[in-house]
Amino acid sequence: MSVIIQGLIRPVVTYGCEAWTLTNRDKKHLRIFERRILRTILGPVQNEDGSWRIKINYEIIEKTDIVRFIKSRRIAWLGHVMGRDDKKTPKKILKWKPIGTRIRDRPWKRWIVDIEEDMQIMKIRRWRKQCKERAEWKRFTEKAKTHCGL
Repeated sequence: MSVIIQGLIRPVVTYGCEAWTLTNRDKKHLRIFERRILRTILGPVQNEDGSWRIKINYEIIEKTDIVRFIKSRRIAWLGHVMGRDDKKTPKKILKWKPIGTRIRDRPWKRWIVDIEEDMQIMKIRRWRKQCKERAEWKRFTEKAKTHCGL
């Protein structure tokens, strides 16, 4: 089961996820998709009385959560980019501030703001200095995969 999810389905669904800014609607649709796929792969469960039923959401969510996976990949990418030289293009783009005005509407959530919210949820302080420590940053990435608040 996990080989199919982790080896085939998840890479296709999350291709380029390091650059995504997730809205609540995106999170909801990703979780619905993941549960639908897992129900299909896992199949029905037999009760003690011999009847069959489909798995309940909390039984499926215990296995995996695609949103936490995406957030951990974004945190890993942030550490990779911040650890690079200031002259490299990805770091220049990360630090770039657009000039001019935006159209009147709800402002779009920026990628870095979304990551900073995840860092606050995980209670990671002074992450800009800590991302230069590769082993420490790897620990944060692993922590994000299992953090219940993300």
